[in-house]
Amino acid sequence: MCFFLIRPAAGLRGRICFSGDKSIAHRSAIISALSSSKVVISNFPANQDCLSTIEVLQKLGVDICFRKSNNKRFPGLLVTVHGKGLKNLKRPQSGRLFIAESGTTLRLVLGVLAGCNFRASIKVGRSLGRRPMLRVNLPLRLMGAKITSKVRMKGAKSEEYAPLTIQGGGLKSINYKMPVASAQVKSAVLLAGLCAKGKTAVIESVKTRDHTERMLKLFGAPVEIKKNSVSVEALDKLVSPGAITIPGDISSASFFIVAAAVFRNSSLIIKNVSLNPSRVGFLRVLKRMGGKIRIKKYNNKFSRFEPAGDIFVSTSRLSGVNISAKQVPSLIDELPILMVAASLAKGKSVFHGVGELRFKETDRIESMRSNLARMGVDIKVVPSKYGEDVIINAPSELYAAILRSFNDHRTAMSLIIAALAARDESILDDVSCIDKSFPDFLSTLKAILI
Repeated sequence: MCFFLIRPAAGLRGRICFSGDKSIAHRSAIISALSSSKVVISNFPANQDCLSTIEVLQKLGVDICFRKSNNKRFPGLLVTVHGKGLKNLKRPQSGRLFIAESGTTLRLVLGVLAGCNFRASIKVGRSLGRRPMLRVNLPLRLMGAKITSKVRMKGAKSEEYAPLTIQGGGLKSINYKMPVASAQVKSAVLLAGLCAKGKTAVIESVKTRDHTERMLKLFGAPVEIKKNSVSVEALDKLVSPGAITIPGDISSASFFIVAAAVFRNSSLIIKNVSLNPSRVGFLRVLKRMGGKIRIKKYNNKFSRFEPAGDIFVSTSRLSGVNISAKQVPSLIDELPILMVAASLAKGKSVFHGVGELRFKETDRIESMRSNLARMGVDIKVVPSKYGEDVIINAPSELYAAILRSFNDHRTAMSLIIAALAARDESILDDVSCIDKSFPDFLSTLKAILI
């Protein structure tokens, strides 16, 4: 653990490019591995989570190589995946896989393994071992996968956690209505559906990010979307598109967008960033708060599958905002930094139905509440008909404090932005957790501070 000193900033100026979107990267690697031939992926992010996906696929017999790119516009890795086909993954040596702390890797790979005719055991890191798994185990069991996992009681109900063991193969299609909004669970069921007899459908009460559906279409899968229903049919093979360029990560960009909006004398251009409609809820909220944000969309071959473009943002006068429970799934990863924006806005902000934040790498409701309260923010967590709401009555300014990351990357990055806007020097207990999603965060930030 290394304490990190944060001094107040005068503003941000410049233009930046980000490595590829984390959510798209996981799916590009996994679906490429299931395709029938080679796929070259540009701008693949070199963070711990996405590299965990590559490592797991390699242990399943997929030939993957990668190298650094010299292209400043696309600073991520250049990854070449030699697809094995839908039914040619190999049982890992010793039958065991280790997935460190990547929840996306765990849940999506579980969907893939459900279609494989072998038995595999999965172990995970300490934090990931605390995240609920019944939500994905249940639909895969309904399809025919045999899954055993650790069971614990939560009050009168039981919940399941990793480590777990799965025996796949012989799947049948299902129509599954999601009890909890989760793009990861939806993706696991759709990936399993590629090897299930008939048509597998997932019905969502609240629309979640749609990267899996878009990526499957790019590879020629028979995906059908009707309102809140997504379905896929089993097929013989996925056809490689040859090359994929991943747009920059909108969740990574969110920290800089908020910083440019709340700091004085700021003007920032973010190039080639994902503008997927299921991910830009964050931008809509910030615009409602008064954020000076302009967007220029691209029109190229890949952007027809995954929209991308440039974002222009400058110093703004933000006002409080009311975020409905239905909006939360589209900006779940950006809620911590939006809480920082609300703390620096004029007036009251309410975040409805944010209880799912308790089941991330850490309890992000508590990590943000406790730290912002130390900085002088009037922040409360209250029960409501939506589960839990967070209410922020913004102060006139933030005060310096000794802050805790709780070993959570999004908490840490949000607190760094808050501390840069504070009145004096703050200390954050640890920044190493940032490598999980954004290892270049501090160097990127340093380059544009004025």
